[in-house]
Amino acid sequence: MKILALEPYYGGSHRAFLDGLSKASGHNWMLLTLPAHKWKWRMRHSAITFASQAAELPENRRNWDLLFCSDMLNLAEFAALAPAEIARLPKVIYFHENQLTYPVRMEDERDYQFAMTNLTGALAADAVWFNSQFHMDSFLDALAKFLKSMPDHQPFEAIDRVRAKSSVHPPGIPDFPTRRERQPGPLRILWAARWEHDKNPEDFFEALNMLKKKKISFRLSVIGQSFRDRPEVFEKAHSLYKEHIDLWGYQKSRDDYERVLRQADVIVSTANHEFFGIGVLEAVAVGAYPLVPERLSYPEILGLARIDGAGQFFYDGTARDLADKLSGLAAGIEKSTLWPAAISPAILTDHLKWPNLALRYDKALEQILRSIH
Repeated sequence: MKILALEPYYGGSHRAFLDGLSKASGHNWMLLTLPAHKWKWRMRHSAITFASQAAELPENRRNWDLLFCSDMLNLAEFAALAPAEIARLPKVIYFHENQLTYPVRMEDERDYQFAMTNLTGALAADAVWFNSQFHMDSFLDALAKFLKSMPDHQPFEAIDRVRAKSSVHPPGIPDFPTRRERQPGPLRILWAARWEHDKNPEDFFEALNMLKKKKISFRLSVIGQSFRDRPEVFEKAHSLYKEHIDLWGYQKSRDDYERVLRQADVIVSTANHEFFGIGVLEAVAVGAYPLVPERLSYPEILGLARIDGAGQFFYDGTARDLADKLSGLAAGIEKSTLWPAAISPAILTDHLKWPNLALRYDKALEQILRSIH
């Protein structure tokens, strides 16, 4: 099968997902992409840009069987503007995130036109795929509230139309190199997320302050993408924990990023918002013990309801309980491995490695094509 993939924001997790899937898939993929820059502008113009690019391709290169795009594309606009033979292809839209429940500092800052773009894109698609059940449910639930707040002509029936063709397809992770043998020393704690308020860094550093007051030894790596307008807590924390820091800031190369993952004993999340949690799973895949709040997508991706003993990877969402759990891990690392005998990193992550996941994607794509024809 030949697949045309359109990605308006080809960077970060979007790029890792599309590269991983297209390389592991048994189908032939052609990628049209735009740099990961100015996401609002990408959502506004990419339908026009991609329709023009697709039209300029020689006709003998337009013999695709299926169209695949991310939520950053206005799929309805693209279908209206693209050459007819492309517009009538079966269409899959993949939701990494959505602009209705993506966090904003103040709700009146939200641009609801982007939420409508997500809705019309889902309506224009033949299949709507989400990266987690949590994401799918929260988006569909939020749609009802969103439409109810509109003045008239509220298309509630659209929600059921989207729901009927929605399903969950988690993103894959690489098959990482073997973890390095751990060097002696105190607990190595990793926080790997965007430096923004929705990742709740305040609770993370509050928990570390509790460890520091108890004189518990630990090493610290804080990585992830940061922006011009980042929470002030990072500057304060850099000064407060300077004697504990191994690495601080964004890792520019994939090799550097993976090296940090392999060195970590525990990967911590304090997120108040997370549609999936790929960074946590990548760290777990190379052996880092996960410690995450019991909310969002984490119970789903770390097997809380399906794996006996998975509850030990969760804290109650407060900085106090996080500090208590980290204290226990700090004591445990001096005696033995943190992992229980019945659960290993492989049990949590092997099913999500691209070599194991790609076949499920291929079969799902083939089923869409069969159902259309």
